[in-house]
Amino acid sequence: MENILIEITSKLTKLETEMARVPSEFATALSQIHPDRIVSAQNLIKYLVLRKTDIQELQNDLHHMGLSSLASCESHTHFQLQSTLERLGQEFEEKDQSTSKYGSDRICHTSEVLFGHTHQEWPSSIMVTMDSSFLEKKNLIRNLLRNGMAVARINCARDDEAVWEKMISKIREESAKEKIECKIHLDLAGPKLRVELLQKGKEAGKVKIKEGQTIWLAESKAGFTEDDVVISPGEKGVISALKIGERVFIDDGLIMAKVEKLQDKRARLKIERNSSKKSKIKAEKGINFPDSDLPISSLTSFDIACLPFVMSHADTVGFSFVRKASDLHKLREELEVFSNEIPPVILKIETKEAVDNLPQLLLEGMKHPHFGVMIARGDLAVEIGFERLVEIQEEISWLCEAAHTPVIWATQVLENLHKSGIASRAEITDAGRASMAECIMINKGDHTLKVLKTLREIAKRSRSLKLKSRLVFRELGIATNFIQGNISEE
Repeated sequence: MENILIEITSKLTKLETEMARVPSEFATALSQIHPDRIVSAQNLIKYLVLRKTDIQELQNDLHHMGLSSLASCESHTHFQLQSTLERLGQEFEEKDQSTSKYGSDRICHTSEVLFGHTHQEWPSSIMVTMDSSFLEKKNLIRNLLRNGMAVARINCARDDEAVWEKMISKIREESAKEKIECKIHLDLAGPKLRVELLQKGKEAGKVKIKEGQTIWLAESKAGFTEDDVVISPGEKGVISALKIGERVFIDDGLIMAKVEKLQDKRARLKIERNSSKKSKIKAEKGINFPDSDLPISSLTSFDIACLPFVMSHADTVGFSFVRKASDLHKLREELEVFSNEIPPVILKIETKEAVDNLPQLLLEGMKHPHFGVMIARGDLAVEIGFERLVEIQEEISWLCEAAHTPVIWATQVLENLHKSGIASRAEITDAGRASMAECIMINKGDHTLKVLKTLREIAKRSRSLKLKSRLVFRELGIATNFIQGNISEE
């Protein structure tokens, strides 16, 4: 037993020494952080130091010795490590400032700024996606407020400024009458990669396909016959960025093709998987290029045109398809054209590149006092693969907790219930996990009030049982890449 304790002490001391060097080794990056977020930024980097190595064996030894296995140390990584070493006889003149309470208080404070005060009977805030039809339904917005809506989300990819203004006016009016706070979240549209049928099926808006079939991706129909299936991705520059062998997903990943040939601003694709029930490609369905480095700005000209309205009405702004830290820097620069007092930005993590760059995105976010992260699981699942979604959404949650940053759990929460009035067993379980986030976003549907009531009951029960399982930490690729890249830069 003594030998095991000596080995544990040695491994922990090595990690503690690495964490103690973070302020000096990452001095350049930390110098750009908002003063209120310095402790949070340091804790994030220290958590990445911990997660760049597989410590599962160390955790098992700690557990068997009755010591903290570091399994729930996201918000207070260095402090937890020091506390464990103290139990092994070491002393520290000064312990890390990021305690469990500090991290919890920071997340709660930022959550209140972003989502308002949590309704008394609700452990999580609820963000409801607005629809123009809500304006025609008597008392619906009032009932949404009474049943837990804390944030009203307006998708700038739909309707126009006149409709958005009517919805905001109605929400503000009902909020004042009911004396229930409701934040306004304006979601920027971002780049629209959507199917446009250029040749066969153009008139009908859909075309039949099958596995093994060849189709074309092009910007125009020139040079093709009427029998060719030709689709455009809706954005220029996409095709020239593709490489042979890269995957192309259509319609939320139901159809998967691979780039087989490139020629004259066109790409020949081979359909390798077709899970679409009707075996058709439909116009306006989404297209994803998870393997490709696309030269497309996350902030479009349409988004920039929306910014005056955003600055006049938004409590928070959603940044769709953000991929790297420079994207967030660009958005904030554009917002600051109108005022130095800009609304907090919610980073929508919905691409593989955003996941890979999450540490950098979080540090860029911490250049301002308040921001949040939305786990946009729809496009994210397509981009990273459905089988990896559980793993990745947890990794995002861990890193956000380490950065003391609130998380919005989004996409298909109780979707069957929302659309049909009946929930599946699987989505009830998913909603239980969603309730652990600081905010839950629900999309549009015919049964919004029923979804709110169900979520409230699930959230109350799930939160009352909130006790994290003991986790074991294998190497986290995101952490390794960040630490190695930044140390070489410093």
